[in-house]
Amino acid sequence: MNIRKATKKDLKRVLDMFQEVINQKIYYPYDHNTSQNEIEHSWVNLNNHIYVAEEENELLGAYIVKPNYAGWGQHIANAAYMVDSRARGKGIGRQLTKHSLQSAKEAGFRAMQFNLVVSTNKNAVHLWKEHGFEIIATIPEGFLHHELGYVDAYIFYRKL
Repeated sequence: MNIRKATKKDLKRVLDMFQEVINQKIYYPYDHNTSQNEIEHSWVNLNNHIYVAEEENELLGAYIVKPNYAGWGQHIANAAYMVDSRARGKGIGRQLTKHSLQSAKEAGFRAMQFNLVVSTNKNAVHLWKEHGFEIIATIPEGFLHHELGYVDAYIFYRKL
């Protein structure tokens, strides 16, 4: 598998994967009312650091790194990860995470923070801890899970 910087022609596929994750209603806080324009403005655009994982010319996953805050807080990165549902369970998320930490550091970020990790997303919680992230806060009932109702969410942080 190859991880490379996304090109303009990759953005539609990344947007599709992002939308797929939203539609699953268990990982991202966005809902069905989130427009494609909103996603493109905040996440899926070449102003952000976007990398794709491909194998045999098929995009299997992607990550996006951008400043978590504007101005004096822009040295803290935020990221979003997505793996095509047909390619999950193959370690792609782990490879994307490792790659993103290095690329964020190379881009000048000093730390990375995830603002809302759903507590029931056990794979992500394990993966972030495995890569040195710490839970710095718990948001009680911070996510409305479509099957479980209100569940806690975590804020993760790690220095780069």
